[in-house]
Amino acid sequence: MQERVHICLRDECLLNPDKPVIVAVSGGPDSLCLLDILHKFGYLLVVAHFNHGLRPESESDAWAVRREAEKRSLTFILGEDDVATFAADNGLSIEEAARIRRYRFLFAQAVKYDTQAVAVGHTADDQIETVLMHLLRGSGLSGLKGMPARAHPNAWSAGIPLLRPLISVWREEVLAYCWEHDLKPVIDRSNLDTTIYRNRLRHELIPYLESYNPGVKQVLYRTTQVLAGEFDVLKRVVDEAWETVLREQDPGYVALDPAMLKKQSVGVRRQLLRRAIALLRPDLRDIDFDSIERGLGFLVQPSKTNQIDLVAGLRLIFEGDILYLATWEADLPSSSWPQMTDRDIHRLAVPGEIQLSEGWRLSASGIKAVENLYSKVLANEDPNQAWVERNGLKDPLIVRTRQPGDRFSPLGMGRHSIKLSEFMINVKMPRRARDTWPLVCAGDEIVWVPGYRLGHQFQITPATHEAIYMRLDRTKAPSLTVNSETMRSSQ
Repeated sequence: MQERVHICLRDECLLNPDKPVIVAVSGGPDSLCLLDILHKFGYLLVVAHFNHGLRPESESDAWAVRREAEKRSLTFILGEDDVATFAADNGLSIEEAARIRRYRFLFAQAVKYDTQAVAVGHTADDQIETVLMHLLRGSGLSGLKGMPARAHPNAWSAGIPLLRPLISVWREEVLAYCWEHDLKPVIDRSNLDTTIYRNRLRHELIPYLESYNPGVKQVLYRTTQVLAGEFDVLKRVVDEAWETVLREQDPGYVALDPAMLKKQSVGVRRQLLRRAIALLRPDLRDIDFDSIERGLGFLVQPSKTNQIDLVAGLRLIFEGDILYLATWEADLPSSSWPQMTDRDIHRLAVPGEIQLSEGWRLSASGIKAVENLYSKVLANEDPNQAWVERNGLKDPLIVRTRQPGDRFSPLGMGRHSIKLSEFMINVKMPRRARDTWPLVCAGDEIVWVPGYRLGHQFQITPATHEAIYMRLDRTKAPSLTVNSETMRSSQ
């Protein structure tokens, strides 16, 4: 067993014997065995124990671990928290709350003591129990592959790895090691409580499965190894897809390209959505199948509100050509569309341009009729450019935001007009963008809604001799200045 652990530490955990490592010790057989082996191998250790405050004997367990650290002349650090209150305040199970608070403590100490890693005593039995939990809760491949010996990055740190040197060691081997080396682990009686989900798996489900196949644990363990290898292959595919799908990332949201997401296979889509969720909710485990499928369904057929509550306080939102996964409290960006930051009316000279916020620019230039202009206009598929019949156009062109009572005659509807607000809804303009969206107007008529549609009465015809070319684009350096003559809206 010790040789297997030694190989794991060297080849999988990549542990450097010359740098300190946090070893998490609850006092139970697994962690005490890990502590003893790491110490005998000569690793530089900092012993960390977390008191969850859930059992009467918690303080005596902490003292027992302290004595084990002092016996080996090792630094001992103690963390404590009221896990029950944390669970109640955050709507978590006691087990999940304990796990979150424990790992946050361990990685905080790893930073404080500048250690290379955090090592925990998970065994092959823990691996089997975890995979069964994931299977029964509807996890994807990432859950069924089990826990790696070295997780880097992980849910708790992007820079400090989480190590499981005993992940190939069975619990019975651990108990034998403790007996042979006269180790005195503490007994956590809560491990016998079958009202706890993991304990039911350990004491009821796994023995029942063994009545069908006595070697079921070994079979399940080998399966996790196979799936871990296949997951690595899938991960490379997902990594490449992620580069094409991701538009922007922030602590409160992830912006995705829905068109590129739809091009992926269903399996890759699921993995991409799981990855986005994990970025915003790194503590979350066992993202269920139904939540993922609901998200993929929304991608194909959005709700009327273009928004759904997905999972764990996260929502999916369609805004234009962006799909956001965001927390409810996130302040979503508005830089992805053109905006006017004031209510002024601005003259758009021909030629000339107006600098909008966030680096967006609206420009206009006069052109004489050129050969095939009409054909070129008909073939145009870029909503950010438009050609306007100049003859009879009321001067000057002005740029403003929407006003009460605005109506618009979109190209393709003849001279039939609709409320501008209705048009914005029909073309799925983001709700947050509508009040500040720039409109090119001539007098009281809307000539062009940049990025969407030209007014029908302003279209180019085969008889056009002179036109105005308008373009909406984004410069590299955002500017908030307006390079045009400004007319106050009150004039």
